[in-house]
Amino acid sequence: MDGNERKTQYWDIRSIATTGTRNCNSYNDEEAIEALDAVLRDAVSKRMVADVPLGAFLSGGVDSSTVVALMQVQSDRPVKTFSIGFNEQGYDEAKYAKAVAKHLGTDHTELYVDSKHALEVLPNIPKWYDEPFSDSSQIPTYLVSEMTRKHVTVALSGDGGDELFAGYNRYFWGERLWNWFGRWPKPLRNLAASAIHGLAPQTWDQLFSMIPEKMCPPQPGDKIYKLAQLLSLDGQDALYRRLVSQWDDPARVVLNGEEYKGVIWDETVQNDIGSFSERMQLFDTLTYLPDDILTKVDRASMAVSLEARVPLLDHRVVEFAWGLPNHMKIRNGQGKWLLRQVLYKYVPKDLIERPKMGFGVPIDRWLRKDLRDWGEELLDPLRLHDEGYFNVDVIRKTWDEHQSGTRNWHYPLWTILMFQSWLEMQKKSRS
Repeated sequence: MDGNERKTQYWDIRSIATTGTRNCNSYNDEEAIEALDAVLRDAVSKRMVADVPLGAFLSGGVDSSTVVALMQVQSDRPVKTFSIGFNEQGYDEAKYAKAVAKHLGTDHTELYVDSKHALEVLPNIPKWYDEPFSDSSQIPTYLVSEMTRKHVTVALSGDGGDELFAGYNRYFWGERLWNWFGRWPKPLRNLAASAIHGLAPQTWDQLFSMIPEKMCPPQPGDKIYKLAQLLSLDGQDALYRRLVSQWDDPARVVLNGEEYKGVIWDETVQNDIGSFSERMQLFDTLTYLPDDILTKVDRASMAVSLEARVPLLDHRVVEFAWGLPNHMKIRNGQGKWLLRQVLYKYVPKDLIERPKMGFGVPIDRWLRKDLRDWGEELLDPLRLHDEGYFNVDVIRKTWDEHQSGTRNWHYPLWTILMFQSWLEMQKKSRS
């Protein structure tokens, strides 16, 4: 040794993904199920080593249910599990978590959250995250961590399963969408987008009102307008960037702003990963997973001194997942095929099979009701103008459209609200 410091990268997810997709393993279905069961069981077992009380987050979805099932089968006592529920229809997964917990025999605790809980949490979010962090599920993540910490000191989570085993809806319908309209000539797609914008969202809502309610999606005008935004895109990766972006043109929102061009603009990735769905998984693993999901859980749990462990991101599980052919992840229009087969060894299929919900929050409704005054104060036009960060007209137009119910802008608005909330904390700390 010469005393000089050298930095080397000993493990690289892009290399793992590239090698895995080019040299997929030759397991048949049964062999793959048993192999994944074995590597997951050991990954979970290693995260169960603790000299303090241990538990797990349980949403009732595939990922967390798999982790809890493998914990319980390796434990001589009921595993302590914790879940969050919402009273709003379409957001509550607590009942599913409760059913899975009952089947596995865990010691289950749940908490139902409403907008009053959110109002109590909101003032502290900038302090806990120490930056303008924008993911509205940070609210239930903190609350479930707070509840969990009253019972245990370490909790296992199912994060990583969507990225590794193709769980997000964009992995299937994003590719189908591009295969459908991507072959159209660009002028024809632009013409179709212009035709859609020829009618106001409210008019599209009225036209769709003639369709039976069961067949009609909520806010069809809003959804058709968002589809029109996709029609004029230049390629698959541009479609991915639009799907994961809250604002289609950030420079229009942030005064003198210019969007940072990171790895999701790297055209060489397409040379390594030819499949669009697998490329989306890699982009998510490189960006969304560490920058959003893991950051959200880590800071929310650390705010209450709870240690969160992530067994699905064991390096052996990651390498195994990237060595799978895509048909073992996506099959019959559904993701996480292989992970589901492992779970079905421990939990009946009918307790798991349902449309994916994610860890969503009814923030769209809350912003129109109990959180409206909070949002209105942060987005006051004079305040926005004096601070000088955002285009006031764009922000206010978006806020007003959301309040009227003609468009659903809660995701992009949350990014501005979190910045404003963080900025307010900075001002108070300097005063």
